[in-house]
Amino acid sequence: MDPSSSIFILIAAFAGIILLFIFLYFVPVNLWITAQFANVRVGIGELIGMRIRKVPPSIIVNSMITATKAGLDLTTNDLETHYLAGGNVPNVIRALISADKANINLTFKQATAIDLAGRDVFEAVQISVNPKVINTPNVAAVAADGIQLIAKARVTVRANIAQLVGGAGEDTILARVGEGIVTSIGSADTHKSVLENPDKISKLVLQRGLDAGTAFEILSIDIADIDVGTNIGAKLQIDQASADLKVAEAKAEERRAMAVALEQEMKAKNVEMRAKVIEAEAEVPKALAEAFRSGKLGVMDYYRMENIKSDTSMRESIAKSDDDSKDSGKSRGDKTKRA
Repeated sequence: MDPSSSIFILIAAFAGIILLFIFLYFVPVNLWITAQFANVRVGIGELIGMRIRKVPPSIIVNSMITATKAGLDLTTNDLETHYLAGGNVPNVIRALISADKANINLTFKQATAIDLAGRDVFEAVQISVNPKVINTPNVAAVAADGIQLIAKARVTVRANIAQLVGGAGEDTILARVGEGIVTSIGSADTHKSVLENPDKISKLVLQRGLDAGTAFEILSIDIADIDVGTNIGAKLQIDQASADLKVAEAKAEERRAMAVALEQEMKAKNVEMRAKVIEAEAEVPKALAEAFRSGKLGVMDYYRMENIKSDTSMRESIAKSDDDSKDSGKSRGDKTKRA
């Protein structure tokens, strides 16, 4: 055999194998045969169209087989449209089958809307069949007597299929339940009444309709644990007393500072007045000299004035000595009485 012809045969065989793989990729014959045996009417053209639209035919065909065996009336166009919209087709099929077995009214349109909204529709159906228990974090509240109580509750919820699209989630349920617990404890007269009847909290919270506008239906609220915390009322009173003391100290310090300032001001005025007196006394000799020069004051008048001043000074000294002798006499009398 000619070598060139052998090479041509090898190239042709290799090209044929590649073409076969390409053909089998675009024409998934095995999936078509599987669908035919499962009584799912899917044409070769539809499978080729899925490949062209970049839709995995295996997901669509297997989901169609599952739905057909479960008695669901769906078409490949419905599943392909949901896949192209970014949905999880197998999860939707499982949810529809579970809802059908549990006699829950769930249409394909509702299931796809829930799935595209970002929720796990299969988990939602499971929660609707088997209610879920949500544990709340520790909720601290203060009763009317000032005692803090720390409560922990368990909320049993069931998924509300009709509210899954646009309804609030678990975080809203927990926030509302916590708010209800705080309100119930805060309205109690004493913390002892809450400890004696914790079921009152559950009843009051359930009456508020906390599941409105959420994707869940609250079945029950059970208080799992309740503990006594700190005495918030006493602590607030202590803080208030400390604040009042600081205010009083600040006001006292302000008054003391004002008194010191007033004292300094009075001392300054006293010094000022003394300076004025000294200044006035310095003017007396000048006035006397001027009186001598003008003839308004004679020598005898001057001596007479000096005698009056001396007499006044002598009387003041005598009066002062008498006062001192009286004080000493009183002190001696007091000592004699004590003896």
